[in-house]
Amino acid sequence: MRQVVLDTETTGLEPGAGDRVIEVAAIELYNFMPTGQTFHVLIDPERDIPEDATRIHGFTIEMLRGKPIFAGIAHELIAFLRDSEIIAHNAPFDFGFLDAEFARCGHPKLDRARMVDSLEIAKRRYPGMPNSLDALCRRLGVDNSMRTSHNALLDVKLLAEVFLQLMGGKQPGLDLAATPARRAGPDLILEDAPAARTPRPIVPTEAELATHLAFVEKKLKEPLWLQPPFAPAAPEPG
Repeated sequence: MRQVVLDTETTGLEPGAGDRVIEVAAIELYNFMPTGQTFHVLIDPERDIPEDATRIHGFTIEMLRGKPIFAGIAHELIAFLRDSEIIAHNAPFDFGFLDAEFARCGHPKLDRARMVDSLEIAKRRYPGMPNSLDALCRRLGVDNSMRTSHNALLDVKLLAEVFLQLMGGKQPGLDLAATPARRAGPDLILEDAPAARTPRPIVPTEAELATHLAFVEKKLKEPLWLQPPFAPAAPEPG
């Protein structure tokens, strides 16, 4: 199962009021493991960036002049997202901004059936507790010491680790068998049965059995497995 963990940074909070996307970052997961495939782009929003927004993510309009506009990267982003589930923290925010940007350049909105909101998953798991990305990093032992400002590329890497912990703490390298997974609900993952394996029993030789029996009779006092009903039946007289 392919999923994409995504984050955006914006000029403000209201796409309907003219706020724009200035950064998009995404990481590919396959069967709940990062593949190393990433998408990251800085975008010229074609408008000013308020100081309040700059204090959050650190970007000024001067830093983004000359970067591609959203219409110039839309096809590349759509190609990376494909038809996969899209995981985001407070996902309606990111989906709303991307929908507005896609609409400006003639692309359809994102299907909400693809949306996985890690914030809602966290709220169900930790009701009544702080569930910001920073709070979840601290609670789940994810190192966020590098996060001094909101940066989509760093945030999406942290979110990928947090999401894996929320979904059961699955860690890269621990898959003993490649088994396809399927989603049975917002936070319930079912794995199909692993491939059948041929049993290879170890059968001791007569000499090995005799050696073991001699060792047991010499070293152990009345071993249980030599007492009835565990003891092997005596051979009948021929």
